[in-house]
Amino acid sequence: MAVVSKGIPAPDLVSVKRALLSVSDKTGLIDFAKALAAQGVELVSTGGTRKALADAGLTVKDISEVTGFPEIMDGRVKTLHPSVHGGLLAIRDDADHQTAMTAHGITGIDLLCVNLYPFEETVAAGADYANTIENIDIGGPAMTRAAAKNHAYVTMVSDPQDYSSVIEALQNNNGQTTLELRKKLAQKAFARTAAYDAAVSNWMAAQLGETAPDYRAIAGKLNEVMRYGENPHQAAGFYVTGENRPGVATAKQVQGKKLSYNNINDTDAAFELVSEFDPTKTSAVAIIKHANPCGVAEGTSILQAYERALACDPVSAFGGIVALNQKLEAEAAAEITKIFTEVIIAPDASEEAMQLVAKKKNLRLLLTGGLADPRAEGLFVKTVSGGLLVQNRDNGMVDDLDLKVVTKRAPTEQELIDLKMAFRVAKHVKSNAIVYVKDGATVGIGAGQMSRVDSARIAARKAQDAAEAMGLQEPLTKGCVVASDAFFPFADGLLSAAEAGATAVIQPGGSMRDDEVIKAADEAGLAMVMTGMRHFRH
Repeated sequence: MAVVSKGIPAPDLVSVKRALLSVSDKTGLIDFAKALAAQGVELVSTGGTRKALADAGLTVKDISEVTGFPEIMDGRVKTLHPSVHGGLLAIRDDADHQTAMTAHGITGIDLLCVNLYPFEETVAAGADYANTIENIDIGGPAMTRAAAKNHAYVTMVSDPQDYSSVIEALQNNNGQTTLELRKKLAQKAFARTAAYDAAVSNWMAAQLGETAPDYRAIAGKLNEVMRYGENPHQAAGFYVTGENRPGVATAKQVQGKKLSYNNINDTDAAFELVSEFDPTKTSAVAIIKHANPCGVAEGTSILQAYERALACDPVSAFGGIVALNQKLEAEAAAEITKIFTEVIIAPDASEEAMQLVAKKKNLRLLLTGGLADPRAEGLFVKTVSGGLLVQNRDNGMVDDLDLKVVTKRAPTEQELIDLKMAFRVAKHVKSNAIVYVKDGATVGIGAGQMSRVDSARIAARKAQDAAEAMGLQEPLTKGCVVASDAFFPFADGLLSAAEAGATAVIQPGGSMRDDEVIKAADEAGLAMVMTGMRHFRH
């Protein structure tokens, strides 16, 4: 049995006789208000909401008639008044509260319908500081929390999606709502104000340049309840943060089954990687399996890029994610659908391409409308037991770095082009990462090993397997370049890459044994450049 103060039990059914409506998002408002009025509910409202209701022919009382005080300071002060908060917070079955209400002429508010100023939308639209500040709601969250706290007696409606369930409850219970419904609505209301405050505090931290504020709030809105998480015994949900960034969270799913937890994780990894390639300069495709790339390539067309990416590791590509940096056309769609693919994600797709993909009814096709900006700021959050690790997105770009040649031989023009691509890909490979590239395509990728030498050897073995599958006598790594996401702590990893056929190396540098590694590179005739930037990915 739920109780309120002084041990008074919360009633199950509570009548709604008076409602206060004050919303920024007016979706469904008029129909909701008409349905309330049809139940005999008195309507009270503020500003633009009151005008919208009156224009629709509804009888509505202005909030100033309740408070006996006009809206002042450009509407900053209108609901912050005892007549409002007393009406929301009063415990109806408490004699002392009833006495106070009578003494001060306070009438109860049984239903509050509030959604907040569009702060998140204002930030996303790029508004200036002053306008953003004006879109921080004060009265709305205060009323919302008051009504949600007193859910024993007040129905708190914070989301237009809940209008229908509230009206259904009133119609089924002679103008009353159930305690179970009020509890659910209260929980959602508290979550909404928490998310709202998180958005405000994170925006202000960014304005101040605070990378590690004393308190960090992370919030999201449920987009979908997942069937399960990484494994069937794990419950999961997909929440969106409202970040205006093209990708899996904002994409339109044209067709296919619902995305799984692992699909979303892998698709995000694929699209973030392919977004590193400028679509005005090159066609690029990334194929991802278990959040690691198994093939990445550039080409004169998406079709050619896909064929070259697939050649890197056709075995791992089975059941993978394919990400494109340009529009999906019919020729590429026909080729991609020849093998089992979980997801295709691209900025756009032609009608003919979509028709070809539609023949694979379970294949998910996501269209993003654009690429993610790899240089944009953003937060990356990871949970640990009892805490959160929060860091900035890795937006370092090899094209922006001052590369330093440290060997006697400098890379050739083609080697330098491939080195940059290899390092760009290595940024998206789980550490320890080794990436072999030749002529604009990965030819071997070693990911997630405890030893960098093992990553180099695995990548070389993958290249050998791919060559054999193509009927070639020589490994694909002969004459390639190699990237390492972090420095070589010893020369052995470098020498393993040289044995695989690499002729040039790109790495961050910074090891105590850099001189030893540089010497080994010179003795092997390798060209090597250092970036000064590491790309660990755990």
